[in-house]
Amino acid sequence: MSARRTLLHLAAKTAMVFAAIFVVTVLLVAMPGHRAPGAQSSAAQEAAVPQSKAMPGMDMGDEKASEKAAVQDMTPGHNDAHSHHMYMTSMRTQTPEDVQRANEIVAQLRAGIEKYKDYHAALDDGFKIFLPNLPQPEYHFTSYRNGFLESLTFDPARPTSLLYKRTATGYELVGAMYTMPKRASEDQLNARVPLSIAMWHLHTNLCMPPRDQLRSADWTKFGLKGSIITEDSCSEAGGRFHPVIFGWMVHVYPYQQGMDNIFAMHHMD
Repeated sequence: MSARRTLLHLAAKTAMVFAAIFVVTVLLVAMPGHRAPGAQSSAAQEAAVPQSKAMPGMDMGDEKASEKAAVQDMTPGHNDAHSHHMYMTSMRTQTPEDVQRANEIVAQLRAGIEKYKDYHAALDDGFKIFLPNLPQPEYHFTSYRNGFLESLTFDPARPTSLLYKRTATGYELVGAMYTMPKRASEDQLNARVPLSIAMWHLHTNLCMPPRDQLRSADWTKFGLKGSIITEDSCSEAGGRFHPVIFGWMVHVYPYQQGMDNIFAMHHMD
């Protein structure tokens, strides 16, 4: 092989390597709150509080505080400040095709998560309990692998998170959650779960207090249930503003009756 052909061959291989690195980087950037999945036993998982990668401009104290606030923000009940901290998609005109697609999603979801009625199976498959030590109306068991795949393709049988209620003996499976990157358009959301059937939501307008005041902060002003809802008022209070945290989310409760209950924001007993 001539020197010229050898150089061309090496150049082509180098270009392929850089192209692969670029593609992987783009995919990771597109994924909401990506964290690499790790192997962990069921016993260790039940006892541990999972660590998370902080968002840009947020330290671990910020991240944990925002996660707790988001969990509290998911509980039923709305007020004016709350509405500014959660953006929800508008309902579209329902079509027979939407209803058929929603029914197909529910059927595939039920089949896909059937084995996770035993929550140990979820832990064994890499789902991690989100803030297990914080009392919650529902616990999210999240698969970060599934979350990554959800940023690329949609499989109704493969939700990002499983939703459980705590029981005296463990956890009861009640639903699941699909996700998409926060940059996704409403048309892209509609292509997955029809916006005439379900309302996707984003957690928005988070003002975190100064880092040295996390323990003593006035949480009636800061956080996802606080009164501060603009970047200017957050700056005036000495806080740090985040327009959006996490990505798009939608809950599905496939064991309920009726579309309004199946695609509800929260599971109501």
